[in-house]
Amino acid sequence: MNAIDQTRRMLSLVTYLRERPGARVEDVARAFGITEDELVSDLDVLPMCGTSFRGGDLLDIDTDGERIWWHNPAALAAEAAEPLRLAADEATALLVAARAVATLPGLRESDRQALLRATAKVEAAAGEAAGASSRLSVTFESEGGVFADVDRAIAERRRLWIRYYSPARDEVTEREIDPIRLVSVGHTYVEAWCRRSEARRTFRLDRVAEIKILDEPSAPPEIELRDLSEALVQPAAEDPEVVVEVGPGGRWVAEYYPHDSADELPDGGLRITLRTPEPASLRRLALRLGRDGRIVSPSELADSARKAAREALAAYDGIEALAAADVVEAAEARGPQAVADGPDGRGA
Repeated sequence: MNAIDQTRRMLSLVTYLRERPGARVEDVARAFGITEDELVSDLDVLPMCGTSFRGGDLLDIDTDGERIWWHNPAALAAEAAEPLRLAADEATALLVAARAVATLPGLRESDRQALLRATAKVEAAAGEAAGASSRLSVTFESEGGVFADVDRAIAERRRLWIRYYSPARDEVTEREIDPIRLVSVGHTYVEAWCRRSEARRTFRLDRVAEIKILDEPSAPPEIELRDLSEALVQPAAEDPEVVVEVGPGGRWVAEYYPHDSADELPDGGLRITLRTPEPASLRRLALRLGRDGRIVSPSELADSARKAAREALAAYDGIEALAAADVVEAAEARGPQAVADGPDGRGA
């Protein structure tokens, strides 16, 4: 289920509940093909929707766990609705965004035409306020085209071929994937069934180097969708354990990485125990932390992180040495006196 499908379901749910006061939770869940927990989650969102944010205009829907009640169905009645009003900056932002989306490669032509018609209506309604939007433009980077292709593949249930960069292994691989849904957690990802690894994988769109929509139908196996609201990476109990110690400047690691425990250290730091399916990916974390943290175990990962740090420092030393050699070579080209004077003219 992607965000578009969930939105369609919730819109249908509003009509369904309005026609069935006191509907049973189990009956509604069965009718929509979802679990009761998913239905209750939708019901938690609906009271934040309505014709405005004023009292009485938001949907007043609740449940006692067995039945669902809608206390103000008239909130969506035609006579209660007021014309939508947009401020000048809102109209400008909406028009700029609409025109940008209409240029996305891979967008279905029917969707593009519908978007252009809606844009024309907003322009007509905005009047002079629409003038500013014509002087602004937005250009999407490569992720925009990838997003459009993934969205189209999901809608048409087709398989994708991608060339994907994996920073943990520092390599680009070719894969065929059956896309399941698009998710946004800081970055945009596609959750898919990877035919290469025969397992569920999550791919970050800005790391997709190349993408093609294939003629083969997408046929991912029946798998339970994970709740990604807490975090994109959700380690399993069988994943390898890694222990990291961080100083006060590295305490943010406990906020951004799911972990089993975070014990206080005397210096104000933390000893963090976490699990990850790819321990090697934490080398980048160790390099980022620098003096603010270190990997304690497993020992082979700690050794690997120290080796990577030494190689990085050596590369910097090599650059400085090369720069110094270039200065000397340039001075020699100008003559003996230039070498004696040095690069700053004060003597070598």
